[in-house]
Amino acid sequence: MSQTGKELNGAEIFLESLRKEGVDTIFGYPGGAVLGIYDKLYDCDFIHHILVRHEQGAAHMAEGYAKATGKVGVVLVTSGPGATNTVTGIADAYMDSIPLVVFTGQVPSKLIGNDAFQEADIVGITRPITKHNFLVKDVEELASTIKKAFFIASTGRPGPVLIDMPKDMLAKTTRFVYPDQVDIKGYKPTISGHSQQIKKAAAAFRKAKRPLLYVGGGVVMAGAHRELGLLAQEAGIPVTMTLQGLGAFPMTDPLSLGMLGMHGTFWANMATENCDLLVSLGARFDDRVTGNTETFARNAYKIQVDIDPTAIDKNVRVDLPIVGDLKSVLADLLTELSEKPVQSDYSDWWTMIQQWKDACPLEYDNHDGKLRAQFVLQKISEKVKGQAVVVTDVGQHQMWATQWIQFDHPRSHITSGGLGTMGFSVPAAIGAAFAVTDRPVISISGDGGFQMNMQELITAAHHKLPVKFIILNNSFLGMVRQWQGLFYKEKFSFTDLSASNPDFVKVAEAFGCKGLSTDSPDEVDALLDAVLAYNEGPVLAEFKVVKEEMVFPMVPSGGSMRDIMVKRLDPNRLV
Repeated sequence: MSQTGKELNGAEIFLESLRKEGVDTIFGYPGGAVLGIYDKLYDCDFIHHILVRHEQGAAHMAEGYAKATGKVGVVLVTSGPGATNTVTGIADAYMDSIPLVVFTGQVPSKLIGNDAFQEADIVGITRPITKHNFLVKDVEELASTIKKAFFIASTGRPGPVLIDMPKDMLAKTTRFVYPDQVDIKGYKPTISGHSQQIKKAAAAFRKAKRPLLYVGGGVVMAGAHRELGLLAQEAGIPVTMTLQGLGAFPMTDPLSLGMLGMHGTFWANMATENCDLLVSLGARFDDRVTGNTETFARNAYKIQVDIDPTAIDKNVRVDLPIVGDLKSVLADLLTELSEKPVQSDYSDWWTMIQQWKDACPLEYDNHDGKLRAQFVLQKISEKVKGQAVVVTDVGQHQMWATQWIQFDHPRSHITSGGLGTMGFSVPAAIGAAFAVTDRPVISISGDGGFQMNMQELITAAHHKLPVKFIILNNSFLGMVRQWQGLFYKEKFSFTDLSASNPDFVKVAEAFGCKGLSTDSPDEVDALLDAVLAYNEGPVLAEFKVVKEEMVFPMVPSGGSMRDIMVKRLDPNRLV
């Protein structure tokens, strides 16, 4: 029943505004400043409220939900520590362009600035890590503010928006009117690319002998994977993807070179180094991709397509910028190319790429009877055949996952990229599982990152979510240990977890989950089959893998593609 025109208090306006936005799931934790909303939620039948066990978990769950669906993720927390506990998740969403609206309670208006109980200036704290934020000063502005927040979060380059709501604003009443449209002065995202720039891009494609499509997460956000596929397939152009771009183009397609960058494939990085046309689609030239920007693709003509004009030339100067929505720009580019198709023969280019593949294939020792993370990840990929949502944490396992798991569909790979947040995977996978019910949702973590938010297993168990929690346990902070081994003379300072790690099977069982464990390669197949077949609730599987393994290839931080390391330099070392 419509509440438009009725006299409602702020808490009721909050819920009705979410109804207007089509929100059906929110992640939150109650507290004094938002009790007015929770009082109304008690009888609310159109919103599924997920009670988390920590507010950071709420933010990451909303991220996982948003990345799995393309919808805006919604968070509701109280003031002070409730609000500040969301900061890591907000920063993570900001770096990875994830649409969130975070609602925080605040002390009553007259107490703001008085150091009242559970007061924090969350607007000031989050100003650098939100796309925009609001402090509601008048209940009459609440509905329109919520409308603006969802519009800002979901349009242009997506991102998090925060609304801080003083407790008295939730109790005051006004007539409820929800705007049909929003017009924000100075905020007009460009959708269509400039026609002359698109013509120039088409001409560059026709001229190139060694083209390369460099694909970022913007393709996934724009829903432009179909257009990308057509562009690549029409002319047989190789495609390399960033960490966030994985799945935008099928990794099993012969045109896919996999991921580029610090731990990308050797052939993707060499193709980047030697291409004569580099077309960046929704990617921001971050440092983990470029290394030394002075030498990055130095001989290539660079085209950058991005909806965010501030991303153009920010890290790497390009020759041809195109500002616009990727789906629209690629559609126009395909039309332009159809009128005069690309006629180039790229056989010599593909011969070079194949030589790089042959020279440095992805490989690991699989003959010494020890269990390795790469083996487990490869087996997961073989069993799910691209039909799963895989959520990784941060560290070595994250990079191995990009190498050994084949992502063939958009929104099938969810991870923390820009901020590199350990503890992301467990809650983000739970958030994704509330949206994805037709495919397995698999969370993959190292033993270090898993412990940062393992309390959210309780949330998964309470809702009987069939999330598959995988721990690749090497009893170390593996990626930090790798850097200590390579660049800090093997001084493994405070990275050994072997003496303090808990029994993860017992942890799982204590939190209401099924727990399994193995350290044998011979048991991996059967254990994974059991994990994938178990759908009565969450299941945790621990794989005790070797401690000393390192992730290669690796471009040293700040180095160029030519500095790529494909193995440990001293062959006598155990690693």
